This record gives sequence, structure tokens and C-alpha cells, in this order.
Amino acid sequence: MKRIYQLILLLLFGLPAMAQITRPQSNPATPTLKVSGTDLDYFNPREYIIGGTTLTGAKFLDKEVIITLSKLIKGETITLPGEATGNAIKNLWSQGLFDDVKLDITKIDLDTVYFEIEVVERPRLSSFELIGVSKSQKTDILEKLNARAGKTIVNENLYNTTTSVVTKFLSEKGYFFTKVTYDSKPDPNQENSVVLQVMIDKGRKVKVHEIKFTGNKEFKSSKLRKFLKKTKQQAFYKVFGSGKFNRTKYEEDKTTLIAKMQEKGYRDATIIKDTVYQYSDKAVGIKIDLFEGPKYYFGDIKWAGNAKYTTEYLERVLGIEKGEVFSEEKLEKKLRGTGNSDDVSSVYLNDGYLTFNVDPVQTKIHGDTVDLEMRIYEGPQYTNNRITVTGNTITNDHVVLRDVRTKPGDKFSKELLVRTVREIGQLGNFDESKTVPTPKPNPADGTVDIEYAVEEKPSDQIELSGGFGGGRIIGTLGLTFNNFSLRNLFNLKAYKPLPKGDGQKLSLRGQTNGRQYQSYSFSFSEPWLGGKKPVSFGISAFTSLQTNNAGGIYSIDENSSQFSKIRLNGITVSLGRRLNFPDNYFQLTHAINIQQYILKNYPGFLFSTGTSYNFNLTQELSRDSRDSPIFPTGGSYFKFTIQATPPYSLLNKVNYATASDKERYRFTEYHKWKFDSQWFQRVAGKLVVMAQAQFGFLGTYNKAVGESAFERFKLGGDGMQGFDFLQGSEIIKMRGYANNAVIPFGSDPTIAQNSGSPIYSKYIMELRYPVIASQQATAFLVAFAEGGNTWNKFGDFNPFNVRRSAGVGAKIFLPIFGLLGIDYGHAFDTIPGVTDGGKQSFTFSIAQQLGGL
Repeated sequence: MKRIYQLILLLLFGLPAMAQITRPQSNPATPTLKVSGTDLDYFNPREYIIGGTTLTGAKFLDKEVIITLSKLIKGETITLPGEATGNAIKNLWSQGLFDDVKLDITKIDLDTVYFEIEVVERPRLSSFELIGVSKSQKTDILEKLNARAGKTIVNENLYNTTTSVVTKFLSEKGYFFTKVTYDSKPDPNQENSVVLQVMIDKGRKVKVHEIKFTGNKEFKSSKLRKFLKKTKQQAFYKVFGSGKFNRTKYEEDKTTLIAKMQEKGYRDATIIKDTVYQYSDKAVGIKIDLFEGPKYYFGDIKWAGNAKYTTEYLERVLGIEKGEVFSEEKLEKKLRGTGNSDDVSSVYLNDGYLTFNVDPVQTKIHGDTVDLEMRIYEGPQYTNNRITVTGNTITNDHVVLRDVRTKPGDKFSKELLVRTVREIGQLGNFDESKTVPTPKPNPADGTVDIEYAVEEKPSDQIELSGGFGGGRIIGTLGLTFNNFSLRNLFNLKAYKPLPKGDGQKLSLRGQTNGRQYQSYSFSFSEPWLGGKKPVSFGISAFTSLQTNNAGGIYSIDENSSQFSKIRLNGITVSLGRRLNFPDNYFQLTHAINIQQYILKNYPGFLFSTGTSYNFNLTQELSRDSRDSPIFPTGGSYFKFTIQATPPYSLLNKVNYATASDKERYRFTEYHKWKFDSQWFQRVAGKLVVMAQAQFGFLGTYNKAVGESAFERFKLGGDGMQGFDFLQGSEIIKMRGYANNAVIPFGSDPTIAQNSGSPIYSKYIMELRYPVIASQQATAFLVAFAEGGNTWNKFGDFNPFNVRRSAGVGAKIFLPIFGLLGIDYGHAFDTIPGVTDGGKQSFTFSIAQQLGGL
């Protein structure tokens, strides 16, 4: 009977410990306390001294640490029977390390007690085996789990963590009803280790069937749904669906929703609660309970602390009138962030007040009106001191510093700081997104040091391609070195593989299909001639030859009437300089061009045999305020060019009415006018709209001479020179149409396509969206609409009478290859007499110029 009482009391003492145990997945044994050959008086507890505690069953854990956690430490005093033994089991069990814990009193010697703890260790994680997801999803989930094989215990915490990671990952992919179950199997290669099998039932991707709002009185539910940009409700008119439900984007949308309501004056607006519920096995519903609060308006706005600028001036800059709808977003933007240097902070920061701060304090709220006080700290006016650049491992310091607008000794200017970042990006040698300016003020002397941290990127380009034209394979090799160093040309130690670092540009290009066609060109440019002023110098030369010699299996004698050829040679020297008027985005460039055309029995032009020289002067005025040379999101670009030859026919005494072709075209004469303009504007998120307009006009000095045989415009196609060896023609891209297909109404297609036209105009409207933006590549998708046409005489010119096309495309900029593109365009207008109506769906472009389209 006494033994029965002992067991009953033992259970009573042990139960409190076991009641708090979390049951693991593996259904472990029940932890126990037993007494071996020793009687305890449960009605008269007494104190004992722990004589020692032994541990059995532990193979991988530190035995001393386990004994310490049990608190059954040698030399400590313990009351038996008592709670200490139950607490010892509870302490060990709570660690989540064991499948079973047993405590045994092995001996009691007078007032000394001895314990033995027996444990069964839980297995350790060998690896995960994910079942029910794709290979790429497995890789992503395993990266997020980040569990250490051989060290992680398989317990409830691991199950909970794994379930959380898996469900969160799949929820972001649109799988809202994911279920996760587990199993395990022993790892034969590791003792006490298991492979944890994670069975994942993703279910279906779900959409949002409905979004309901409650508590909204002033805002219609349809308006509120529009504020949720990334969480859309299903509707029959949404042909391509409303998109999958994404928990992360939904959380972002909730923040946007409140921000939009507050922007409309409801500064107290908040979400009381929201619920995402299962609508069906394919969709969820969302219910959002809102508190709108009253609509607020701006009241009195006072200024305090302003000494540099008057209150009246700051009020004009702020541009907020009493009685306007209260919007903290608008207030913040006008105080600190318009991006156009016309906010209050920019006024001060552009005048040297680097530590300027303004704190808008709501001094009084009466009814629906909010009174404000703008508390200003102007601080001292700072002067630029030391300007440094770091991270330029290839480009020399002076190449970067010469484009820095924040000069030592000048007042600090935020606008010039931002402009400098743009100028460094325009060099093309650095990753624009990683150029970081860091002002370091020195309050003791009122100066500021500015450090520009940059990161080099590959800037050299290679063009290696093969194509088909004229019935033959054409090979092209082009090399462009955008950070060349001419002064180190004979310094063998500077070759890596060519001397670099001075920001000069060297370009070499060759194209041939054998003896029938060959074309070679060279160009070199120095943006800072002499190194002290932004005066650019450039020189380029080319030579090309097209002949029907070596045609087929035999060669045609050059004296034969069947032999034909055209050779072009040319050289150009240019000088350019930056202007400070009307603003410092302008540049003026002067160029001298000399070209020679040698034709023998070559058809398709105004003359077929003879030599012609083209000596012309070019004046080019341009302005470029684009914020990026690769993917502009703002700013504009325009270029106005006048190119003219001397008016030979007005200076000599030749009667051109009776002159031969040899005499008429020996010296080409013309005046040529071109205008190109582009505008870029971000319209929503990353979406950018680009608008472009181009015009070109080739005029004559003397009607008796007629139009120039060269320097005409060819419209249509990819815009690349390709196999069109006639360097004197300008190739204008127009998607949806074949190369040179857009000819004047009523023209002979055979002649017009070969010779080109003296007048053209083209217009583009394009939407761009970036999909990759990194140092290694920049890629974006486009949707476009184009219109363009050509004319033979100015009297026929009608800028609104154009051939039209529309389509989509993609472009990618790789530093080593330049801008590559593919477009699909649909032409709406047929060109009479031209093969296939002049239409061509796909257009490819390789090594396209950044400024061109």
C-alpha cells in the first residue's frame, strides 16, 4: 500500500512538468521519474545534498551542459519529494533536443542523493528533400531556409520555420493556399541524421475576385480600387486577366491606399482592419474596413528662422495657398523634393547652405483647418574645398575631375552636385547607378569636402557579325575603345590590352564579302583638346569599294562595258566646344569634310561614270539634358545641323545647261539642313514615354545644276549602314518597312530606292519599360508608333502626309556590343511599285548608336 501512495505522489509531482511540453512530430515517449530500491517518505519531505548526476544516451551533445541545464548539480541542496525533479525534466524537455527524458534516483546514502538522467536525442538534419515544386523553386527555397546540415535539430521549431519560409515564398508567387506536410527517412551516411521530406501542395494560383470596402463615405469603392495598383479585382473586360494575388504587393498597396487618401486631405485616414478570405479554390476576396476622418485644408502658414530669404519669397517658392486641400505629400515635395531645384530646400542648398533644415510644425488644428509654422535652420554657408574621386581603377583622375561641376572655392550647390553625377555617367566608363557623391562638411572653417565614389564598367565594344546581302555573305568586324589613351601609345606597360584611362575614343571597323565589296573606317576623338578646356577634337576617315569583279567563277575585265564599280574615300576633321548660353547643356561643333566618289558604269544615280568631290563645312548645334545616355527617364535632346559646300556654279563661268555629267558633277554642291529632337518623360512607375521628330532637307544653289547625286536620305528599315556602301546617303530607320522602301509618291522605285530623296520627315511616339538595369546589361521593352515620308521637292512637302507603322520591340545594351535591338512593326500603308509593298515585319539592329533610334 505504501508503494502505491509513493507512485500516486510521484505522478502528482511530475504532471506539472509534462503539461507544458510541446508534442513533437515524432511522438516521443513520456518523460518519467523513477526510484530504484529507495523508499521516500512522501508525507515528510526532507533535504538532501546531490552527491552526483550521471548522464546516459547523449552521443552528440555536451554531457556537462545537459546536467547543468537540469540544475541537478553536485553539491547543491534538493528537497525530496519536491518540484526540483519535475523541473529538471521540464528544463531538459523545453530545449527541444530530446525525444525522451528519464530521471532515476539511483541511490540515497544518508543525506546524499544520486541521480541518473537518461535521454534519447532527436535526430539531426542531414538535408531537405522538397517534393511538389519546380527545380528553380527548390533552389530559391533552399537558399532561404539556410539550415546547416549536421547541426540543425529536427524539432518543432524547424517544422515551423520551414513551413513559414515555404508558404511565404509561394504566396509571393501567387499560391495562396499552400499546404506543407513532413516525413523523414534515415540518412545511411550519417549517424542519427535524417533527410527531412517536405511535401508541398501548392494548390492553384489565385486571383482577386472581389475587393470590398466598408467605412468609406467620401471615396467611392471604384476609386479606392484604383489606388491599389498591384492588387486588381477580376473583371470581364480585362482580357489578359487581373494578375495573381501577391501578399507582398498587397501589403505595399495598403500603404499606397492610405497615402493617396491622405494626399486628398484625409490626414486621419487609416485601415481599421482587413481580411483576405477564400472565395473559391481559384480566387480570394479582400475586405478592407476604413476610417476616413474629416477632410482637412491648409490654414495659416508662418515662417520662423529665415534670415537669408524673405517670407514673401519663400511663400512664392512653396506655392501653397491658404484653403488648399491639405496634403503632407505635396508639402514635403515643395519643401524638399520636387526634383527640379524649385523647392525650398534646393533654394538654400544651391546657395551653399549645406546643413539647412526646415521642420513643418502643425501649430493648430481648428475644425478642418491645419495651421503650420515652418521652422527653419539656415546654418552657415559652405564653400567647396577638396574634391576627390574614388573607385576609378582604370580611368585617370583628371578625366573625371574635369567634368566635375563643384569646383573648389565655389559655394556648395546641390544642383551642381546632381549635374556632376550626370556628367560622370555621360562619360560611359562608370555604372551610373553606383556613382555616389558624399559631402563632408567641416564646420570649423565653413568648408565642405566632396568625394565622388564611382565604379568602373566595361566600356569597350566589339561588333562581330555576319549577314547576307547582294547575294553574298558579308562579314563585319568593329572595335571601339571608349577610354583610350593616345599619350601612352608607345608605353608598352600601359597596354591592357590597349592603353586606357584618358577618355579618348578610338574606333576601327571593317566590312567585306571578299573582293567584290570592301569597306574600312577609322575614327579618333579627344573630348578635351589640350586638357584644359572642354574643346573636343575628332578625326575620321573611310574608304569603300563595290565592284562586280570576281563575280561567279570568272572575272570581268575592267575595260569591259559590263564592268562596274564605285569607290568612296573620305576624311573628316571636327572641333567642338561646350556653350554656357543659353545654358550649359549646349554644344557647338564645326567640321570639315572631304569626300571623293569614283564611279564607272555604276547605275542608279544621277551619273554613272566619273569622279565627284564633296568638300563641305558642317555646323552643328546640340543640347542634351537627358539624365542617362542608355535609358533616359527625363530630359531632352535636340540637334540642328547645317552642312554646305561652296556654291561652285555661282562662282565659275560654266554653262551647266549644256555641261556634261563629268563637268556638272565633278564638284558636288548643295546645302543640307537637319533637325532631330527627342523628349523623355516618366509617366508612371518605371514607364517612360519618348517622343521624337526628325526633318531633313537637301537644297541646291543653281537649278541648272540640279540636285546633288549624294547626301540624300533613305528612309525605312533598320537604319544600319550594312551593305549600303554609299556612305554619302543617310540611312534613316523606320520600323515596319524594308530598307530604303519609303519613297516619294509617284517615284520610280528602281531609281528612288537607289538614289534616295532630298527631303524627309519622321515622327515617333514610344513607350519604354525597363526589365534589366545593371552594370552588365540594360534591357527594356518598347511599344511604338511611327510616321514618316520622303519628297522630291519642297513644293510637295507635307509633314502630315506620312506612311505609318506601329509595333513592339526590345532593346538591350551590353557594354561590349553596344545597343542591340529587335522590333516587330506593322506597316499600315503600302508603297506602290516596291516589293511586298515595302513592308517588313521584323527589324534587327546591331551596335546601334545610343542617341539614335
